Amino acid sequence: MKDDSYYIKEVLRGDKQAYTFLINRYSNKLYAVILRMVKNHEDAKDLVQECLIKAYSQLEKYESTGSFASWLYRLSINHCMDQFRKKRFQLVELQEESNQINSASTPESKYLQKEKYEHLEKLLELLPQEDRMILLLKYTRDLSYEEISELVGQPISTVRNKIHRAKKKMRKQIMEEKGGYFHEML
Repeated sequence: MKDDSYYIKEVLRGDKQAYTFLINRYSNKLYAVILRMVKNHEDAKDLVQECLIKAYSQLEKYESTGSFASWLYRLSINHCMDQFRKKRFQLVELQEESNQINSASTPESKYLQKEKYEHLEKLLELLPQEDRMILLLKYTRDLSYEEISELVGQPISTVRNKIHRAKKKMRKQIMEEKGGYFHEML
């Protein structure tokens, strides 16, 4: 199987069909990342399409020193952040994973789970958009500090500090609430 660099070179030589391979390879992964940031499946689809078009138009700026996936994710996250700044979209509420609450759950446990997610969303809303996004990348996508650093274009130390401060702010809020679902985080 040919790697990304082969297809990138073909696209840059004028073979627009070669971009189809890259789209097929990354569109679902991008969708998963972007869906975590926006509330709506349709908005996520639109953003993925915009990001892929933007990546195509800026492909000549890609430097093969890093992975294409990291470059594409960084470009996409920056594009989404631009959209957030324009107040076109709101950052995502934490979405329940599909089938996380299985059908065997009782109505009470479903309600408690929903209430827990709502509480977590309120805690996340306390954070600045960029910090919230970094926290979501860390804990919902399981990305390493290095990967997040590369995606958001900030030093690893900055990413670590932002995550630390975000968790500290959330902890402080939990302490002020004196209880709640996340009191055990302390």
